[in-house]
Amino acid sequence: MNLNLSASLNVFKLLANPSLCLPHATVPTFNDLPIPLDKAFEKEGRKVNIRAVILDKDDCFAYPDSNVVHGPYKDRFEALRAAYPGRRLVVVSNTAGALSYDSHRKLASEVEKSTGVAVLSHRIKKPGCGDEIMSYFRQHPETGVTSPHQIAIIGDRLSTDMMLANMMGSWGIWVKDGVVPLPEKSIFSRVERRLAPFLISRGYFPSDPSNPFE
Repeated sequence: MNLNLSASLNVFKLLANPSLCLPHATVPTFNDLPIPLDKAFEKEGRKVNIRAVILDKDDCFAYPDSNVVHGPYKDRFEALRAAYPGRRLVVVSNTAGALSYDSHRKLASEVEKSTGVAVLSHRIKKPGCGDEIMSYFRQHPETGVTSPHQIAIIGDRLSTDMMLANMMGSWGIWVKDGVVPLPEKSIFSRVERRLAPFLISRGYFPSDPSNPFE
Protein backbone atom coordinates (compact mmCIF):
# COMPACT_ATOMS: atom_id res chain seq x y z
CA MET A 1 0.00 0.00 0.00
CA ASN A 2 1.40 3.40 -1.00
CA LEU A 3 0.55 5.94 1.72
CA ASN A 4 -0.50 9.42 0.63
CA LEU A 5 1.24 11.38 3.38
CA SER A 6 0.11 14.68 1.82
CA ALA A 7 -3.57 13.73 2.10
CA SER A 8 -3.06 12.39 5.61
CA LEU A 9 -1.43 15.59 6.87
CA ASN A 10 -4.04 17.78 5.18
CA VAL A 11 -6.88 15.97 6.96
CA PHE A 12 -6.33 18.45 9.80
CA LYS A 13 -6.85 21.37 7.42
CA LEU A 14 -10.02 19.73 6.16
CA LEU A 15 -11.35 19.21 9.69
CA ALA A 16 -10.75 22.91 10.39
CA ASN A 17 -12.29 24.02 7.08
CA PRO A 18 -14.55 21.40 5.40
CA SER A 19 -15.16 23.78 2.47
CA LEU A 20 -11.68 22.93 1.18
CA CYS A 21 -12.95 19.68 -0.35
CA LEU A 22 -15.95 21.12 -2.19
CA PRO A 23 -16.01 21.48 -5.99
CA HIS A 24 -16.89 24.66 -7.87
CA ALA A 25 -18.72 22.54 -10.46
CA THR A 26 -19.80 18.91 -10.71
CA VAL A 27 -20.30 16.64 -13.73
CA PRO A 28 -21.33 12.97 -13.75
CA THR A 29 -18.57 11.74 -16.08
CA PHE A 30 -15.67 12.98 -18.16
CA ASN A 31 -17.99 13.05 -21.19
CA ASP A 32 -20.10 15.71 -19.46
CA LEU A 33 -17.31 18.28 -19.20
CA PRO A 34 -18.29 21.58 -20.84
CA ILE A 35 -15.76 22.87 -23.37
CA PRO A 36 -14.42 25.46 -22.94
CA LEU A 37 -14.38 24.87 -19.20
CA ASP A 38 -15.17 28.51 -18.44
CA LYS A 39 -18.83 27.57 -18.96
CA ALA A 40 -18.80 25.47 -15.80
CA PHE A 41 -18.04 28.49 -13.61
CA GLU A 42 -19.61 31.51 -15.31
CA LYS A 43 -22.70 32.02 -13.21
CA GLU A 44 -24.53 35.18 -12.18
CA GLY A 45 -22.53 37.24 -14.68
CA ARG A 46 -19.15 36.08 -13.41
CA LYS A 47 -16.39 35.94 -16.05
CA VAL A 48 -13.74 33.24 -15.81
CA ASN A 49 -10.62 32.87 -17.93
CA ILE A 50 -9.33 29.29 -17.77
CA ARG A 51 -5.94 29.18 -19.49
CA ALA A 52 -4.76 25.72 -18.39
CA VAL A 53 -6.12 22.46 -17.06
CA ILE A 54 -4.80 20.01 -14.49
CA LEU A 55 -6.30 16.59 -15.18
CA ASP A 56 -6.45 13.60 -12.87
CA LYS A 57 -6.08 10.14 -14.43
CA ASP A 58 -7.36 7.35 -12.20
CA ASP A 59 -11.17 6.98 -12.30
CA CYS A 60 -11.38 10.29 -14.14
CA PHE A 61 -10.52 9.55 -17.79
CA ALA A 62 -8.95 6.10 -17.29
CA TYR A 63 -9.33 2.99 -15.18
CA PRO A 64 -6.90 3.08 -12.24
CA ASP A 65 -4.86 0.17 -13.62
CA SER A 66 -4.79 1.56 -17.16
CA ASN A 67 -2.65 4.23 -18.79
CA VAL A 68 -4.91 4.83 -21.79
CA VAL A 69 -8.05 6.93 -22.19
CA HIS A 70 -11.24 4.98 -21.47
CA GLY A 71 -12.77 4.16 -24.88
CA PRO A 72 -16.07 6.08 -24.55
CA TYR A 73 -14.16 9.20 -23.47
CA LYS A 74 -11.71 9.41 -26.37
CA ASP A 75 -13.65 12.02 -28.38
CA ARG A 76 -14.12 14.24 -25.33
CA PHE A 77 -10.47 13.86 -24.41
CA GLU A 78 -9.40 15.00 -27.88
CA ALA A 79 -11.80 17.94 -27.68
CA LEU A 80 -10.21 18.96 -24.37
CA ARG A 81 -6.73 18.65 -25.91
CA ALA A 82 -7.80 20.87 -28.80
CA ALA A 83 -9.26 23.50 -26.47
CA TYR A 84 -6.15 23.51 -24.23
CA PRO A 85 -3.26 22.57 -26.54
CA GLY A 86 0.37 21.90 -25.72
CA ARG A 87 1.46 22.58 -22.15
CA ARG A 88 -1.95 24.02 -21.25
CA LEU A 89 -3.24 20.51 -20.47
CA VAL A 90 -1.27 18.54 -17.87
CA VAL A 91 -1.97 15.22 -16.16
CA VAL A 92 -1.29 15.29 -12.41
CA SER A 93 -1.83 11.87 -10.87
CA ASN A 94 -1.04 10.28 -7.53
CA THR A 95 0.19 7.24 -9.46
CA ALA A 96 1.70 8.20 -12.84
CA GLY A 97 4.31 10.90 -12.26
CA ALA A 98 4.15 10.79 -8.45
CA LEU A 99 7.81 10.15 -7.68
CA SER A 100 7.07 8.22 -4.47
CA TYR A 101 5.01 5.77 -6.56
CA ASP A 102 6.43 6.10 -10.08
CA SER A 103 10.08 6.83 -9.27
CA HIS A 104 11.41 6.02 -12.74
CA ARG A 105 8.47 7.66 -14.56
CA LYS A 106 7.54 4.40 -16.26
CA LEU A 107 3.80 4.99 -15.81
CA ALA A 108 4.14 8.67 -16.67
CA SER A 109 5.87 7.81 -19.95
CA GLU A 110 3.15 5.31 -20.84
CA VAL A 111 0.43 7.90 -20.20
CA GLU A 112 2.28 10.55 -22.24
CA LYS A 113 2.74 8.12 -25.14
CA SER A 114 -0.91 7.02 -25.18
CA THR A 115 -2.50 10.46 -24.66
CA GLY A 116 -0.04 12.99 -26.10
CA VAL A 117 -0.38 14.98 -22.87
CA ALA A 118 2.45 15.89 -20.49
CA VAL A 119 2.46 14.20 -17.08
CA LEU A 120 3.83 16.27 -14.21
CA SER A 121 6.57 14.72 -12.09
CA HIS A 122 5.91 15.74 -8.50
CA ARG A 123 7.49 14.88 -5.15
CA ILE A 124 4.42 15.66 -3.04
CA LYS A 125 1.16 13.89 -3.78
CA LYS A 126 -2.14 15.71 -4.16
CA PRO A 127 -3.48 17.78 -2.50
CA GLY A 128 -0.09 19.18 -1.49
CA CYS A 129 1.61 19.68 -4.87
CA GLY A 130 0.26 23.14 -5.69
CA ASP A 131 3.71 24.76 -5.57
CA GLU A 132 5.07 22.17 -8.01
CA ILE A 133 2.18 22.84 -10.39
CA MET A 134 2.78 26.59 -10.35
CA SER A 135 6.51 26.01 -10.83
CA TYR A 136 5.68 23.99 -13.96
CA PHE A 137 3.67 26.86 -15.42
CA ARG A 138 6.39 29.38 -14.58
CA GLN A 139 8.75 27.18 -16.59
CA HIS A 140 6.29 27.28 -19.50
CA PRO A 141 5.18 30.92 -19.88
CA GLU A 142 3.71 30.11 -23.30
CA THR A 143 0.66 28.77 -21.42
CA GLY A 144 -0.22 32.31 -20.33
CA VAL A 145 -0.75 31.15 -16.74
CA THR A 146 0.32 33.79 -14.24
CA SER A 147 -2.04 32.97 -11.37
CA PRO A 148 -3.78 29.87 -9.91
CA HIS A 149 -7.22 31.32 -10.66
CA GLN A 150 -6.49 30.75 -14.38
CA ILE A 151 -6.31 26.99 -13.79
CA ALA A 152 -9.09 24.40 -13.66
CA ILE A 153 -8.48 21.12 -11.85
CA ILE A 154 -10.53 18.10 -12.96
CA GLY A 155 -10.71 14.95 -10.87
CA ASP A 156 -12.85 12.35 -9.16
CA ARG A 157 -11.71 12.81 -5.54
CA LEU A 158 -12.81 15.53 -3.15
CA SER A 159 -9.99 14.98 -0.65
CA THR A 160 -7.22 15.21 -3.24
CA ASP A 161 -8.31 16.92 -6.49
CA MET A 162 -10.89 19.37 -5.13
CA MET A 163 -8.87 20.10 -2.02
CA LEU A 164 -5.87 20.84 -4.25
CA ALA A 165 -7.99 23.30 -6.23
CA ASN A 166 -9.18 25.15 -3.13
CA MET A 167 -5.77 25.21 -1.46
CA MET A 168 -4.22 26.62 -4.66
CA GLY A 169 -6.94 29.17 -5.35
CA SER A 170 -7.93 27.39 -8.57
CA TRP A 171 -11.24 26.14 -9.93
CA GLY A 172 -12.30 22.54 -9.29
CA ILE A 173 -14.54 20.30 -11.39
CA TRP A 174 -15.58 17.09 -9.65
CA VAL A 175 -16.18 14.07 -11.90
CA LYS A 176 -18.63 12.41 -9.53
CA ASP A 177 -19.29 9.04 -11.16
CA GLY A 178 -15.97 8.45 -12.90
CA VAL A 179 -15.00 5.30 -14.79
CA VAL A 180 -15.18 2.66 -12.07
CA PRO A 181 -18.72 1.33 -11.34
CA LEU A 182 -20.05 2.38 -7.93
CA PRO A 183 -19.95 -1.11 -6.32
CA GLU A 184 -16.25 -1.39 -7.22
CA LYS A 185 -15.19 2.03 -5.91
CA SER A 186 -13.08 2.37 -2.79
CA ILE A 187 -14.78 3.08 0.52
CA PHE A 188 -13.24 6.58 0.44
CA SER A 189 -14.82 7.38 -2.94
CA ARG A 190 -18.20 6.12 -1.81
CA VAL A 191 -18.07 8.22 1.37
CA GLU A 192 -17.15 11.33 -0.64
CA ARG A 193 -20.26 10.94 -2.81
CA ARG A 194 -22.32 11.57 0.32
CA LEU A 195 -19.97 14.12 1.86
CA ALA A 196 -20.32 16.89 -0.74
CA PRO A 197 -24.15 17.18 -0.63
CA PHE A 198 -24.04 16.86 3.17
CA LEU A 199 -21.62 19.78 3.53
CA ILE A 200 -23.51 21.93 1.02
CA SER A 201 -26.77 21.27 2.90
CA ARG A 202 -25.01 22.56 6.04
CA GLY A 203 -24.11 25.83 4.35
CA TYR A 204 -20.53 25.13 3.30
CA PHE A 205 -19.26 26.47 -0.04
CA PRO A 206 -15.91 26.31 -1.89
CA SER A 207 -13.65 29.37 -1.97
CA ASP A 208 -14.08 31.78 -4.88
CA PRO A 209 -10.88 32.07 -6.94
CA SER A 210 -12.22 34.98 -9.02
CA ASN A 211 -9.84 37.90 -9.35
CA PRO A 212 -11.96 41.09 -9.41
CA PHE A 213 -9.01 43.14 -10.70
CA GLU A 214 -8.42 41.13 -13.90
